[in-house]
Amino acid sequence: MLPPLLKQVLDNFNFDVDPDLTPEQNTEEVIKSAALLSGAIAVEPLPFADILLITPVQAKMVLHIGKIYGFDLTPERAQDVAKELGMTVAYGMAARQVMRGLAKIALPVLGGLITAPAVYGWTFALGRMAEQYFDRKRQGLPFSDRERAQVVQEAKRSTKRVLPSASDFGDLAAELRRRAQDREQAAGTATQTPNDDTQSQSRH
Repeated sequence: MLPPLLKQVLDNFNFDVDPDLTPEQNTEEVIKSAALLSGAIAVEPLPFADILLITPVQAKMVLHIGKIYGFDLTPERAQDVAKELGMTVAYGMAARQVMRGLAKIALPVLGGLITAPAVYGWTFALGRMAEQYFDRKRQGLPFSDRERAQVVQEAKRSTKRVLPSASDFGDLAAELRRRAQDREQAAGTATQTPNDDTQSQSRH
C-alpha cells in the first residue's frame, strides 16, 4: 500500500510558480500545502511508516521553495537542504516519531489525529526555514543559528493561527487513501489485460 499512497501524496503536491504572485505568496501556498499533506499522512494508521512518506513531501517542499527564489535543485540536493535546516527544529523529533508509532499501534486512528497537528507544525516551521534560507542566499546574506531559531519561534506562533481542524486532516487522509486504492486497482487491471490478450492469441 505504501508505494501507491506515496505516489498519490506527491501527485497532490505539484506546484508551478505563479508569476502573478509574489515570492512570499507563492511560498505561503507551498508551505501550507506541504504541512497539510504531512498532517494528513500522520493520520494514517501505519506505525512508523509516516516517516517514509513525510520526508519526501518535505524535500519536495524545499525544492519548490528553492525554485521560487531562483534556485533549481535536484531532489537529492533538496533533501540535503531539508536535513540541514531540519537540525534546527529537530529537537525531540526522534522521541516524537517513536511515540507516534506507538500511539498508532495502540490507538490507530486516534493516535494519528493527536499527532497530526505536531507534524503540521514541524513541516510548517521547516518551510519557513527554507524560505529564509533561499531568500538570504539570493541576497548573499548569512543565515545564523540565532536567526534560524527566531524563524522557528515565529513559525510556532503562526502555526497556532492557521492550524487546520482534525476533520481537515482526516478528510484529506481519507481522500488520499481512496485515490491510492483506485490507482492500485487501475494498475492491477492494466497489468492483467496484456496477459489476457497474450493468452487469447496463443490459443488461436
